[in-house]
Amino acid sequence: MEVYLTIAVRTILFYALILLIFRVMGKREIGELSILDLVVFVMIGELAVSSIIEITKPWIHTALPMIFLMIIQYALAVVSLKSKRFRDLVDGKPTIIINKGKIDENAMRKQRYNFDDLLTQLREKDIRSIADVEFAILESSGSLSVIEKMNNPNGEPKEGDITIPLIIDGAIEEENLLRINKTNFWLRQELKKLGYRDVRKISFCSYENGKFFVDIMDEQ
Repeated sequence: MEVYLTIAVRTILFYALILLIFRVMGKREIGELSILDLVVFVMIGELAVSSIIEITKPWIHTALPMIFLMIIQYALAVVSLKSKRFRDLVDGKPTIIINKGKIDENAMRKQRYNFDDLLTQLREKDIRSIADVEFAILESSGSLSVIEKMNNPNGEPKEGDITIPLIIDGAIEEENLLRINKTNFWLRQELKKLGYRDVRKISFCSYENGKFFVDIMDEQ
């Protein structure tokens, strides 16, 4: 009887501790977990299960590593929030799989993403045909974001564009500039015309349909 009581108490204890850890780590949907989140979640789960089963092992020997993992994950999350380069290193970048109706096979190969994967994720979004897709972006979480083609009243396809960031956290996205056939010099000159002389103060800048969207960093 004492063994079962110990298991019950440990289960409640680690349930409360894991709940506290997840609250500290922030709110995210399961499909949006970063690699860091996933690794920490798996390790914490394994630690909790082993401690519940091995009742002869002091519970503090498991609680301390769990709390230490929480601190590590929280610290890395802060670094990730402040550093775009670190986010790209850990989580990777979104990849455009279909661009203006054209499939980018090179991008698919780089991501080891095949047509079966593409068709499966399109079906999950109730897309019956690739021909109906204007843009498809493979997000860093592995999910697929899809923008369908729009039609004018006469039934002809209507051209549009997606938001492609040119500046994130004060850093110019050179790859995205190449994607729209623009240069670093062009971007800086255009921003100067709009009154933005220091790109390091810009938290986000995009260019679509001939217009800029610029958001300045909040003052600390």
